[in-house]
Amino acid sequence: MSKSAKSRAEERFAATQKKDKPALNEKEKARREEAEHVARLRALRLAKEAADKKAAEKTAAEKAAAKNKKPSRLPRAHRS
Repeated sequence: MSKSAKSRAEERFAATQKKDKPALNEKEKARREEAEHVARLRALRLAKEAADKKAAEKTAAEKAAAKNKKPSRLPRAHRS
């Protein structure tokens, strides 16, 4: 007895899926590696930004401390 067109199509589809499975696994592996790489770069960028912010705050605090420092009193001979 002859197979129906639907069952032949299902067999072809299953064969195609089986054939494509390794390629799909490779694509998924490549996508996962790319995502890990991007996550690593993002973590490095955020760490650098945090370090830069901390250094900028330290510099600003030092400048503010220097600005708020009381001027020394000049001797009478040097006053105007």
